[in-house]
Amino acid sequence: MALIVQKYGGTSVGNPERIRNVAKRLLETQREGNSVVAIVSAMSGVTDSLIKLAKEVSPKPTEREMDVLLSTGEQTTMALAAMAIQAMGGKAVSLTGAQAGIVTNGIHTKAKISNITPDQIRKHLERDEIVIIAGFQGETEEGDITTLGRGGSDLTAIAVASAIGADICQIFTDVDGVYTCDPRIVPSAKKIQEISYDEMLEMASSGSKVMQSRSVEFAKKFGVIFEVRSSFNNNPGTIVKEETAGMEQVVVRGVSVERNQAKVTVAHVPDKPGCAARLFTALADAHVMVDVIVQNVSESGSTDISFTMNRDELDKIGDLVDRVAAEIGAGKVTKQGGIAKLSVVGIGMRTHSGVAAKLFEALAKGGINIQMISTSEIKIAVILDEEKITDAAKLAHAAFDLDVV
Repeated sequence: MALIVQKYGGTSVGNPERIRNVAKRLLETQREGNSVVAIVSAMSGVTDSLIKLAKEVSPKPTEREMDVLLSTGEQTTMALAAMAIQAMGGKAVSLTGAQAGIVTNGIHTKAKISNITPDQIRKHLERDEIVIIAGFQGETEEGDITTLGRGGSDLTAIAVASAIGADICQIFTDVDGVYTCDPRIVPSAKKIQEISYDEMLEMASSGSKVMQSRSVEFAKKFGVIFEVRSSFNNNPGTIVKEETAGMEQVVVRGVSVERNQAKVTVAHVPDKPGCAARLFTALADAHVMVDVIVQNVSESGSTDISFTMNRDELDKIGDLVDRVAAEIGAGKVTKQGGIAKLSVVGIGMRTHSGVAAKLFEALAKGGINIQMISTSEIKIAVILDEEKITDAAKLAHAAFDLDVV
């Protein structure tokens, strides 16, 4: 008998028929002799509807009340899934994040899991019940409901799998697995059979929507092997695991695209210790997630600093950057939307040269200008005009022969 955690995303539970299909899959898994825990997301479109509803009654709803509101989406799904299983003759129980023992810190809308006490989960498994847990949420030690950010159901699944010592965690979604690029952008993209935690983490943080990056970090930290697969068929998916020696033979594993980005440039920052620290400390205190950072060569005692973030974060920072710039004696602050990030990822980059040259050459031949460049040991990321990102992804995918994987 195996202990299996299965997570179902919003499209997988998007309507009553799909919820019944999930219930049937869960029952089949249990009847094969397994103990089953399911993590469910809100039905597709529900979270966006709740956000819209909140804005109709309040121009700036508090993050605490948004957490209370948004957590109901997953709670609706968990109850319906349990009902569906019961209607098919099975035994099931639904649990909120708090009931499942998920304790988080107090940062509303972007909470982190502090610990999980899975006593309730184990109790119901001992009764041969399928346990359905609301993803995306937890509770602080003070009893406040919190949410884990968009895609947080992935994190719930990985964390629960670790806490109960599951044999495998299966992430069911609307795609067959992890692809060399989003097939909607590059139709010739191929499914990857195995990928390392580090590669998956870089792809997730670079725009791949298959997995939330924090959940991959958690899986790597605690050694949780998971599989990304489709809830609409029985095809094998992509296994995400610790890297093996053979994985380095592939130089580039995939290409990721992240749209809806914004760039902020602070001109003429005094070139002296503490100025950059003042700027980024203020952003950190406002819980703004900064991505690519580039500082120009100092000229005449000052330098320009540019950084990127999600476009939605621009509203959050308001005049924060302008205020800090004035305090440190910097010049003009420029905020620009309409940009996107293209990343090529592969652990094979550690042992192969010329990857950057090949990427830049491919983009140059396509007449695509690069605004910013960021690198890590296994990733090269470039910031481009958003209108060019589809062409850029196709050029990069072809340059590294990923359509013949």
